[in-house]
Amino acid sequence: MVKNGTTPIIKSKASVRKPVTKSDGNGLKIIPLGGLHEIGKNTCVFEYGDEIILLDAGLAFPTDGMHGVNIVLPDVTYLRENRHKIKGMIVTHGHEDHIGGIPFHLKQFDVPVIYGPRLAMALLQGKLEEAGVSDRTELRSVRPREIVRIGKNFLVEYIRNTHSIADSFTVAINTPVGVVIHTGDFKIDHTPVDGEFFDFQRLAEYGEKGVQCLLSDSTNAEVPGFTPSESSVAPNLDRVFAQAAGRILVTTFASSVHRLNIILNIAEKQGRSVAVVGRSMLNVIAHARNLGYVKCRDDLFIPLNALRDTPDDKVLILTTGSQGEPLSALTRIAHGAHRQISIKKGDTVVFSANPIPGNTIAVVNTIDKLMMLGANVIYGRDKGIHVSGHGCQEDQKLMLALTRPKFFVPVHGEHRMLVKHSQTAQSMGIPPENMIIIDNGDVVELTQDSIGVIDKVKAGIEPVDSSRTGVVKDDVMRERRQLAEDGVITVAVAVDLNGKLMAKPKIHFRGVVTSVDQTVLDNSITQAIELTLNDRWSEFVRTFDGQKEIDWVGVETQVERSIERTLKRELNRNNPLVVLLMNTPDVDNSSDESSQPPAPQTTGRRRTRTAARVAS
Repeated sequence: MVKNGTTPIIKSKASVRKPVTKSDGNGLKIIPLGGLHEIGKNTCVFEYGDEIILLDAGLAFPTDGMHGVNIVLPDVTYLRENRHKIKGMIVTHGHEDHIGGIPFHLKQFDVPVIYGPRLAMALLQGKLEEAGVSDRTELRSVRPREIVRIGKNFLVEYIRNTHSIADSFTVAINTPVGVVIHTGDFKIDHTPVDGEFFDFQRLAEYGEKGVQCLLSDSTNAEVPGFTPSESSVAPNLDRVFAQAAGRILVTTFASSVHRLNIILNIAEKQGRSVAVVGRSMLNVIAHARNLGYVKCRDDLFIPLNALRDTPDDKVLILTTGSQGEPLSALTRIAHGAHRQISIKKGDTVVFSANPIPGNTIAVVNTIDKLMMLGANVIYGRDKGIHVSGHGCQEDQKLMLALTRPKFFVPVHGEHRMLVKHSQTAQSMGIPPENMIIIDNGDVVELTQDSIGVIDKVKAGIEPVDSSRTGVVKDDVMRERRQLAEDGVITVAVAVDLNGKLMAKPKIHFRGVVTSVDQTVLDNSITQAIELTLNDRWSEFVRTFDGQKEIDWVGVETQVERSIERTLKRELNRNNPLVVLLMNTPDVDNSSDESSQPPAPQTTGRRRTRTAARVAS
């Protein structure tokens, strides 16, 4: 429990992961599959006996090395294997890193019921219909302090919190081993834009009765003080907009409903019409207006084709692209690739968002492009036009003080954030032995008297490309990375039935940088192929019942290896991808020795799992 009036000594061992311990089999299992040691794809499993409930199922965005990948999902092998245990899901709020993975997961297993806030459920309904999986679950909206039962072992209460999106909740999960509180994403906002205040009273009531374990948002654990209120950006945005002589383009997170509300109110006050660009922005505004979280006149909005007829000083364009996403509206505008909007001198572009980790370079590049086109770009933490939606150290202390947990697990953050949050918890009186820092896939067992890691399940990532139809497997990702870094060499080889080259191999280089003359490389590769065929042909030819069988798969494998060895020797550090196209005769098994072998097939396809038999 958190002790008042004490000044505990903070021990470094508190931030070290506990070793795997033995299980008594009667505890609550807590299994994070995403969101730890990273930002994004928040997914957590709560399991007791033969029942599983999920808390959120988010996605993340790809890193620079994930070529062709659009989104990153957590590996849900454990859920696929235990789908028969799944009783339902709890959604805390509607951000993509908490609900974006649900449509993909429902293609692999059913979730009987999903409970969540009205805005999150409205956004999720559209996603499920678009993905064609709306029949795989039932969506149920909840209100503050509403209690829902999931299975026999879980009773969940939704407690209003404050965050950067409207309709956000902390949850109290009543289990056979006690109450577990998961904060969801939160900050302490005493002047929320929508007037929906953090329900401190209910949290304090749980703290008074006894909270067995707190799992708490760690995103801003390194930042001292309180996170400023969302309302604090309004006067700064008002000033920036008032100083703009021409058009204003504003970009922020599409899901930041409170920020959108502030921007629309200022636009209305200053007499500017609003054009909305970007599918996600249009979608969120439509749902938020329907639910009453965004309030403005209908005639405030104008279509894009009306921009040319509206004076520049009466226009505000609200757009996606605050994180420099390659396909977002603002990025396309910055590159001159948007069909309806182009930057002109006198435009003011406002970034009402800070880059999330990993996106800084993309955002800076977008800002540079906009400036080169003549725009005045307003950005940076010092401008006061963005505040975080996550609590800093004092917010986290207040959460700990209200809930007074016996055990503590920092979640939602990179490793250093989790460590810092654990140190904050120690300063609030939680003993080091009562907290653990865990990783995705760790199986935490919580009992009335203990907490510890008892096992590990498969956890990792499942990258999805722009087709959104399947996961990009590890071998495909390796090949894409190899293509991007070292290029590709294609070698077309025609081999006859006696293991001889029928023509000189055709070799093509794409994206390969080398000081070695290509003619020299061509000759080296050709010699390596001939040497392999001469020395090892007999290994791949066998005779059965008067018929000769050639193991073309084995031939191809050895030829490919010889090419790779040659390239490694000649190109030094470069390691281009080798694509071998081996053309071999298609043989009629009824032919005899006097028959002429047919001409080799030159379809350009790579032979992989075939063998040809000829009369011996």
